[in-house]
Amino acid sequence: MEETVHVNQGTARTATREEIPVLLHHSDPDVILGLLDNPSFDESHLCLLLGHKELSSALLEEIASRRQWMSSYRVRFGLACHPHVPLALGLRLVRELFVVDLVQLALVPSAAAPVKHLAEELILVRLPQLPSAQKMVLARRGTGRIMGALLSDGQPEILSVVLDSPFLNEGHVLRALAKIAVPARVVVAIAESGRWSQHYSVRLALLRNPQTPIARAISFLPSISTTDLRLLCESSSVPVGLRPHIRRELANHMQRGANPTKKNSNLRG
Repeated sequence: MEETVHVNQGTARTATREEIPVLLHHSDPDVILGLLDNPSFDESHLCLLLGHKELSSALLEEIASRRQWMSSYRVRFGLACHPHVPLALGLRLVRELFVVDLVQLALVPSAAAPVKHLAEELILVRLPQLPSAQKMVLARRGTGRIMGALLSDGQPEILSVVLDSPFLNEGHVLRALAKIAVPARVVVAIAESGRWSQHYSVRLALLRNPQTPIARAISFLPSISTTDLRLLCESSSVPVGLRPHIRRELANHMQRGANPTKKNSNLRG
């Protein structure tokens, strides 16, 4: 049944199961409403329909008002992911989703921003109680905020996965290093990470962290600017055992007249 053929709400109600997939693409909202009343229209049809991003908020409200559809988890998830879901409805539905689906929703580019934000918040609230297997799933699929939370959580089995995640950024790493209660294994993993220990700002944060292995901290010092070495000498946050090494490196800089650049570059060493 093509759209060029006259179709209305009444004919949509009586369309055969074979005709329904074509009518799902009809531009007339009344035709879609007619499909909702069609005895042959089932959950699979509705989930396909919810994949159409042009559906109106009013139509989504109508779907949500049908008890027989809202008993389906797939339908509730499809509604929550839709960009035009009414805000109150979307915020209610997201609270009913499983953690793995909250992650999927948070990664849907077209989903409503407040709904995605709540999905992330719910994941973060539940994170401490999640089993290791679910945390591993999050580490492989989560958003940047979730990566940051997993990094601070510091579960040994997933640290390497989190540190390699493309969603983890420098800000997440610096926030983890700034936390007083961050596990020592997190600091050590960052210090040993070829990816993150190259960042100048991360090196500075590691030098101020008492849990950074001393040998690794010393290896960073030649790449630190004279100005920052002076600041580190005066900083109360720098571990006592590292101070003599900083003063020695500063003296070397002064003797050579060197002042390595620190501007946002990746440093190797």
